[in-house]
Amino acid sequence: MEEGFSITRAPVPSIPSVPAPASYDEHRNKQTPLIIDNGSTTLRFGFCTSDTPRCQPNVVARFKERRTNKPLLLFGDGVDVESGARAQARMPWEGGVLLNFDALENALDYAFIHLGIDTPTIDHPILMTERLASPLHSRALTSELLFEQYNVPSLAFCVDSMMSFYHNNLPSPPVPFTSDGLVVSFNAASTSVIPILSGKGIMSHAKRIPWGAAQATDYLLKLIQLKYPTFPTRVTPFQANWMMQTFCEFAIDYPVLLRKLADPLQLRGSERITQFPFSIPVTEEKTEEELTRIAERKREQGRKLQEIAAKARMEKLVQKENDLQYMLNLRERRDEETKKDWADILREEGFDNDAALESAIKKLELNLKRARKKEADGDDMEDEPPSFPLIDVPDADLDEDGLKEKKKQKLMKAGYDARERAKREKEREREERAAEERREAEERDRDPVAWAAKMRQEQEAIMNRIKERNRRRAALSDRKSAAAQARMKSIANLAADDRVPKKRRKHGGEDTFGADDADWAIYRKINTAAPSSDEEDDLTNLHTVEQKLLAHDPTFSEEQTHASLSSQRSALISAFRPQCDEGDVEGKARLHLNVERWRVCEAWFSPSMAGVDSAGLGEVLQMVLSRFSDEDKGRLVKNVFVTGGPSQLPGLLPRLQATLRPVLPPEMPLEIVRAADPVHDAWKGMADFAKTDEFKRVGVTRAEYEEWGGERIKRWWGGNWNSSVPI
Repeated sequence: MEEGFSITRAPVPSIPSVPAPASYDEHRNKQTPLIIDNGSTTLRFGFCTSDTPRCQPNVVARFKERRTNKPLLLFGDGVDVESGARAQARMPWEGGVLLNFDALENALDYAFIHLGIDTPTIDHPILMTERLASPLHSRALTSELLFEQYNVPSLAFCVDSMMSFYHNNLPSPPVPFTSDGLVVSFNAASTSVIPILSGKGIMSHAKRIPWGAAQATDYLLKLIQLKYPTFPTRVTPFQANWMMQTFCEFAIDYPVLLRKLADPLQLRGSERITQFPFSIPVTEEKTEEELTRIAERKREQGRKLQEIAAKARMEKLVQKENDLQYMLNLRERRDEETKKDWADILREEGFDNDAALESAIKKLELNLKRARKKEADGDDMEDEPPSFPLIDVPDADLDEDGLKEKKKQKLMKAGYDARERAKREKEREREERAAEERREAEERDRDPVAWAAKMRQEQEAIMNRIKERNRRRAALSDRKSAAAQARMKSIANLAADDRVPKKRRKHGGEDTFGADDADWAIYRKINTAAPSSDEEDDLTNLHTVEQKLLAHDPTFSEEQTHASLSSQRSALISAFRPQCDEGDVEGKARLHLNVERWRVCEAWFSPSMAGVDSAGLGEVLQMVLSRFSDEDKGRLVKNVFVTGGPSQLPGLLPRLQATLRPVLPPEMPLEIVRAADPVHDAWKGMADFAKTDEFKRVGVTRAEYEEWGGERIKRWWGGNWNSSVPI
């Protein structure tokens, strides 16, 4: 467990209990109103005389059970029990619109069965929710289902947020409902703003934005996937929704909060850690005999590879020595030839002038020196020089086998001579290195401070060269950079090379690229992946300098080495996403949420940050209030009512206060309240209203349904106005 931070374990879905159906005897033949809150995520149902509703997730699944191959129909919590059912799950709602009426029929069947209704028809008036400005198609099919399939006596539709407001501002009978307020409803797929004056919802001025709890959960899930692309376990929408409800909150001023979280300590202090399930990998234990056998096999493979590599290095070393000797012999001929003949000889050999020949010789000598040094390292020279008796024998005196043996001895002698030269070169370099170390030790003893400053300057110079190479590589990856354009220019010049005529190129003429050393310089320039010997030398020298500083400079630490500096992460990035050790399986199964806790909720006020082209909640509130006079506006903002499940997120009321206060006159009072039970108050308000005499007047009877059709409803203070008729 990380010290100083609380870790919350991700919830594991539990096996749901099977609720027993209620008794119907209490409501038989009494026409007790039925209350159905048809939410897009949860179905709440019950008789109006109940204190609390029965609740189930509004999801249904049809699938075939694998063992018996029988078709099954599951609803609510039962869908999560079967993995096969989850794959076939469907909801009545899609994006906040009621579209799947087969699923709605299954949901209603479940509700009526668990209410204990055992009659052929549903002989109870129904009060049911619908979304704000519900599409007429959805309403018509819902009405048709209830009247034709279940033969209900009457049906009334209401807006859930209005009923929640009604329950929290319930008048004492027989006083009529005349409350004023501005309802802000946070739903699963949308957020609505409805003004209410004198107990009547002004639906013509209501507004809705397409952002709700479902979009916020999906947004949090995407942020987590972006932050942890290689997370070992799958984060489910259920877990993302739990994290949003548990950790997310609204910020009073989001930009100010971001500036505050720019401090890594503040960012780390704001994080919440979620521990996901993990399994410790099981390592297979091997016996001592097996380990010995594996080690021996690896050693044997290593010896074979070393022999192959040594043979290849020796052949390359001999070839380089022969090439160097040939060039040296060529240079000795310079004084023997005329200038014209010498120029022709150079041209035939692929050199433009004497300078090119000297450059090639120097470069080959340097490469040969490096190769001899590598060859000498770790080589055990023979105590006695081997003999090669056939080398001096003329070819005419040898048969075919003797000629083969003579050729073999020549190659062996060349290798022996190369090793001897490498040995002498290594001995000379060892002596030079020892002398250099003595001089450096004397300099260090004489003035340690100056020596340390010199070493640090050398380290900085080498690191600057390495940084410059990395910067050039990065520039080459940008096709618009000057370095990338220069590279393309070099490629174009090579493509237009006129050393081989176009006619010869077309007919397969010999390509002379590589004959000139300048060609390889161009190749290294255009090939960004080409290895650089200078870079290898710099890294070797840098390591040597840093080891000296670590050994003799007490002020130089491991954190100042190039390896530590190059692997060091930004403190802000480390706080944003802390890293764990490679073998820490438990740490790799943790999610660290910090900025996301406020970013997800900020999308309600700035949907564009999540890719939704819509006004934010603050703009919508200002737009709705701007349609009213100052007198009516004062009545509205004196009771800003917040309801819906997401309204329980911390910080919402202060954020709404900070959003509305600047757009209102200073003397205008502003009061913001949250529903007593944001989740169930809509159902409770519907139950309260169903007990009044007014409920009987707002419902559409079967005769009115047959006359008007399923789209028509009666206009009343708690329902929609689209396609409505006066009571």
